[in-house]
Amino acid sequence: MFLTNANSLYRSPLDPRDAETLGLPAATEVERFLTFRDDNATTPLVALPNLADKIGVASIHVKDESHRLGLGSFKALGGSYAVIRLVLDKATEKLRRQVDVAELATPEVASVAATMTFACATDGNHGRSVAQGAQLVGARAVVFVHAGVSDERVAAIARFGAEMVRVDGTYDESVKEAARVAEKHGWTIVSDTSWPGYERIPGLVMQGYTAIVREALRALPEPPTHVFVQAGVGGIAAAVAGHLSVALGDERPIFTVVDPARAACIFESAKAGHPVSVPHGEPTVMAMLECYEPSLVAWRILSRVADAFMTLDEEDAIAVMRRLARPLSGDPAIVAGESGGVGLAGLMKAASDPDIRTALGLGPQSRVLTINTEGATDPEKYAEIVGIAAAEVIGGNLENAG
Repeated sequence: MFLTNANSLYRSPLDPRDAETLGLPAATEVERFLTFRDDNATTPLVALPNLADKIGVASIHVKDESHRLGLGSFKALGGSYAVIRLVLDKATEKLRRQVDVAELATPEVASVAATMTFACATDGNHGRSVAQGAQLVGARAVVFVHAGVSDERVAAIARFGAEMVRVDGTYDESVKEAARVAEKHGWTIVSDTSWPGYERIPGLVMQGYTAIVREALRALPEPPTHVFVQAGVGGIAAAVAGHLSVALGDERPIFTVVDPARAACIFESAKAGHPVSVPHGEPTVMAMLECYEPSLVAWRILSRVADAFMTLDEEDAIAVMRRLARPLSGDPAIVAGESGGVGLAGLMKAASDPDIRTALGLGPQSRVLTINTEGATDPEKYAEIVGIAAAEVIGGNLENAG
């Protein structure tokens, strides 16, 4: 399914709150914070010239977040950044002076962090980021996971010292349970989705994602003409689209949001013209995108600056994982998890449909940017789907380089 943005707010300026959250000063501050992370490094921007030639566009670049901060996912930028910001806010309040990130490791700030408990719900990657952030600052983390989260992903979160709580039902039910328990105990919820009265912290999570755009724009030979980004609750898509609208203004690229057909809450919101929840059905292989209710802040942004919305079937997500692992001759391999290559899969599906190509203006001059949002964050699942282990894909790249 595909539709262009017919919302009444389309092409109107960002809400001032969102313009501040995703603006250039905020993005600059995110990158400054990253300089204080021992494991920080710019993630690769990978060109796929032969795939671009095959589908009839000028270039395809993939920002590969499978290398981000040791967590294998773009979400490493969000939850941990929000935790650090919240600890500094609390330290500023307690110490009655402005406390900077440069002081994060001081005894004064550590003593404040030790009194704080951060809670979240997760499909896997966001929880790892929150748990990592809590471990970095010496705080406590309690992470709620729903019934569909694999034991491997639970173990990956627990390795950062988080307390794990299983919740029957879906991701959205785990969000509600995390909020209920956190309120009861006075914990701080660090969610990557927002609801009425809860916007600032999800805004900080999204703010962390602006580093992806900053790095990509610096590395690209020319700004992109088209961007395809996947959506769960909408946070990463909104962060990228919102920052591009601020950074590039009228020259911003045509932005397409890509949803799993089985959990298309952003697509259905676009269709209805307002945020809607979609019914729970059969689970999607795109596990990190299996969300049935959009983030209100994300929708507020996307309703203004997304140009189009589309959905993908299960086989599309599986096919792009396999294509990236076994690329066209001359293109490098990329390890993309079940949700990682969905933006690229959206491009490939759009390029194969003459009507969508025309609607988006996709052609031989198009320069396309997508984001690999996760690597093999569940290695067993990855190997089962792709047919080879992630280490073999990476090893094949090394052999070809030699």
